[in-house]
Amino acid sequence: MTLRVGVIGTGMIGRDHIRRLTEVVAGAEVVAVTDANEVAAKEAADNLAGATVHATGEDLIADDRVDAVIVCSWGPTHEQYVVASVEAGKPVFCEKPLATTTAACRRIMEAEVTSGKRLVQVGFMRRYDASYRALKQAIDSGAVGAPLIYYSGHRNPSVPEHYTKDMAIVDTAVHDFDVTRWLLGEELTSIRVLAAKPNSHGGDLQDPLLMILESSSGVLVNVETSVNIRYGYDIRGEVVGETGTAALAETGQIVLRRQNSVGVSVPEDWRERFISAYDVEFQEWINEVVSGAGLTGPSAWDGYAAQSVCDAGVQSLYSGDRIEIELGTKPSLYS
Repeated sequence: MTLRVGVIGTGMIGRDHIRRLTEVVAGAEVVAVTDANEVAAKEAADNLAGATVHATGEDLIADDRVDAVIVCSWGPTHEQYVVASVEAGKPVFCEKPLATTTAACRRIMEAEVTSGKRLVQVGFMRRYDASYRALKQAIDSGAVGAPLIYYSGHRNPSVPEHYTKDMAIVDTAVHDFDVTRWLLGEELTSIRVLAAKPNSHGGDLQDPLLMILESSSGVLVNVETSVNIRYGYDIRGEVVGETGTAALAETGQIVLRRQNSVGVSVPEDWRERFISAYDVEFQEWINEVVSGAGLTGPSAWDGYAAQSVCDAGVQSLYSGDRIEIELGTKPSLYS
């Protein structure tokens, strides 16, 4: 069976997923697209034989040819399209964020719980990265003993002009929050955000930031975001356990020694660093949807939990206080 997919949002990430679905992974066909920019939607459809351009996301979801939906539109629109997909009984892959408020995330969960089955997956692609999966295996196997501290670093060479100080948390660190929850297998319960001496390349941004979080079992988590560090896109992760440590390996494929120096290459951006993770993410999603065995990837609860940490982080950024993270009761659907 070929999964017939409709894509809502044909901007940069939407076009990249269309390329992935048509040229890289197996088992899917893009049969419909839509975008707030009609020209962008038509340009995307020009490279897809027989694809329909729909005027709205709701029209695309209602299309009988569409078996499953991918949402890559502007964040504030995610709720309406994800809920509409769930109500139509169609599996929906939503790029992060699941929604831009915790209230919207709750409404998505309510719709999914009412449907009685998991239909939503959130695009937290780090869970599909080979290095992160090896790190989780080391933690779960007990190779380093019980985790005590987790360090996470998220470094960008630069960010676009529209990037605001809140985005260091809600757009950048959100990935660190999700992957930390996944690695440790528990929720984050508090956060405090500290602004360091500002990077002179960062303009009015408060950059870098150091975030100190606690997990439900008491693991201490440090998340660093440095989004104007210039040297490259560098993702760090290390767990300190009772009997050892485990860390993500350097991203370079070779160690180069020349001109009295030794070093490894650093990725230019997130696409280079995580391109394989995106491929694995979509192949596993397609396989699970087609098989009907049920989704196992990041759930609506995961999207809600990550957004809750982001909201608390933004509150801490402005107040300087340690903020408790209250998630409430987890629906049994996500247990």
